[in-house]
Amino acid sequence: MIEEFKAFISRGNVVELAVGIIIGAAFTGVVNSLVQDLLTPPIGWITGGLDFSNHFISLSGGRYDSLAAAQAAGAATINYGKFLNAVLNFFIVSLALFVIVRQVNRFHRSRPKPPPRQEVLLEEIRDALRAAPQRE
Repeated sequence: MIEEFKAFISRGNVVELAVGIIIGAAFTGVVNSLVQDLLTPPIGWITGGLDFSNHFISLSGGRYDSLAAAQAAGAATINYGKFLNAVLNFFIVSLALFVIVRQVNRFHRSRPKPPPRQEVLLEEIRDALRAAPQRE
């Protein structure tokens, strides 16, 4: 069983998956910082600090000044404002990722791709045949 585990863990796919997960977690921090520190402040400034987190419906019928007050009183609430904030955050993160991926793709397209190795070999063979003396 130990030998099987060693074979499983040392396979390339498992290691590549682990590296991908670790890089993905680190990239999450970069994207979160991009959204929270660079994109959200100007959006908040443009919208006048619009925040939906305190929008809720009290199912218990009581009237509360804030969501925190309703939760402290133990009232059942539908927190649609938090949901709207989550949806807006999702769209901002999606837009940021779209822009990042688009720029990375543009960078990759701008680099000249070397010809496939087969084409290089065929060109070398052609040139060698042309340079060789002709026999008749």
